[in-house]
Amino acid sequence: MRTTIIGLGLIGGSMAKDLRKSKFATELIGVDVNEVHAKKAVEIGLVDRIESLNKGIKNTDIIILAIPVDKELQILSEILDGISENTTVIDLGSTKKIIVDSVKDHPKRRNFIPAHPMSGTENSGPNAAIENLFKGKIAILCDQQDSGPQHVALVEKMFQTLGMDIAYMTADEQDHSTAFVSHLPHAAAYSLANAVQSKEDRNIIFDLASGGFRSTVRLAKSSGAMWHPIFQQNRKYVVESMDVYIKHLQEFRDCMKNEDDDKLWDLISNANKIRGILEGEKTYLIKNEEKLVKLYTK
Repeated sequence: MRTTIIGLGLIGGSMAKDLRKSKFATELIGVDVNEVHAKKAVEIGLVDRIESLNKGIKNTDIIILAIPVDKELQILSEILDGISENTTVIDLGSTKKIIVDSVKDHPKRRNFIPAHPMSGTENSGPNAAIENLFKGKIAILCDQQDSGPQHVALVEKMFQTLGMDIAYMTADEQDHSTAFVSHLPHAAAYSLANAVQSKEDRNIIFDLASGGFRSTVRLAKSSGAMWHPIFQQNRKYVVESMDVYIKHLQEFRDCMKNEDDDKLWDLISNANKIRGILEGEKTYLIKNEEKLVKLYTK
């Protein structure tokens, strides 16, 4: 399978590693506007060669977009314009509705699969690429009824090769869900990092910082070039998720302020239930006959 990956950072590079290892990709072509990243990707064997965008999308079986979502909006139509009828195009961005709407009337819309693998780290660039980044994680396919069945099948096979479970949602449902489980945690981490850095005695605080602080604020190291456009494109649902979070944070603060220790205990106890949700149950999302989302746990 001749595979072109546009964007050779953490996501694109990690996907290249696993697609090569699994032999899903027989040839890997890289496209990256960052010349340093492009050179490094070849040096460390992520891709076989680097091509320009125009050359990289020709005579290839599948094109994977792993670039910031604002850049996707700029080049997705151009990519669809330049591909053959048999080429599958998949994007891996964290927002979907705006991107899907941008090509909804394109003649080759059915070649396009909007997707989001729910996986990543706070690191970026080709050197951040790691094997098995996607194994055991969920990949979301959006509005699959608007894509050609042969293209959907190929992308399903690719994600299954990576060891991923597959969820099916509308683009809007995807944006709403990820606002709470992905975008809100990043917003909270950025805010926490700014809060601590605003303290006059911050050096003492950082000297005392241990695992709890470091794990909580880890996401604040994530690339602004990637996350700024995500917040822009999913503004409505991120604001909603932040409003919910602020409400619960204020409730916690009020218990402390009013010395309502019984309620404080209740809030902590209720929050502890997340352990069982995350560790004791696994939620699966599958397609039913109407191609809607179905949930079950075990």
